[in-house]
Amino acid sequence: MKLDILNSEGKATGKQIDLPEDIFGIEPNEHAVYLAVKQYNASQRQGTHAAKEKGQVTASTKKIKRQKGTGTARAGSLKSPLFRGGGRVFGPRPDRDYSLKLNKKVKRLARKSALSSKAASGQIVVIEDLNMEAPKTSEYRNMLNNLSLGEKSTLLVTADHNPVVYLSSRNLQKTNVTSAQDLNTYQVLKASTLILSAGSIEKIKETFA
Repeated sequence: MKLDILNSEGKATGKQIDLPEDIFGIEPNEHAVYLAVKQYNASQRQGTHAAKEKGQVTASTKKIKRQKGTGTARAGSLKSPLFRGGGRVFGPRPDRDYSLKLNKKVKRLARKSALSSKAASGQIVVIEDLNMEAPKTSEYRNMLNNLSLGEKSTLLVTADHNPVVYLSSRNLQKTNVTSAQDLNTYQVLKASTLILSAGSIEKIKETFA
């Protein structure tokens, strides 16, 4: 698959780049994509939520009623989970790890599937490598407007980590910037349009080599 390379003004440069079929042209594996997104979302959970159990609740320790003769079950403390305000049975504890293990081959297949889906639906745009001297949000916004992507959610993939480009896009909604080596399935699927710099495609080839 060949795509035209555009400049920051949204005009064709007269150059084309070939997207490798083994990365951008495979049959998407929906289950692999599901597992990768599930792992990503699980890793975002902090696991700091907690609930007080019986031993942590502050309440009177006076025996509520006599042991026998009431016709009901015996009860010895208001801290019991059976009473309102009592502790919780096996409640969540802080520092719980929700992360999931996923094989490298499955993660690689999921990323290929996400990229192939974007390519098949025509949601990939290739631009020249950006050379911004200083962080300027207005300059990045103008580039998106020139590409007719100002109102859409976009993900720009650069060849390497570019702090200037990242800082330029940070204040814009629906906009994200990442490097080719940090590209993940969730980011690709979340963006309505994937913007690839010309240099990032070579880095993606190296990543999947």
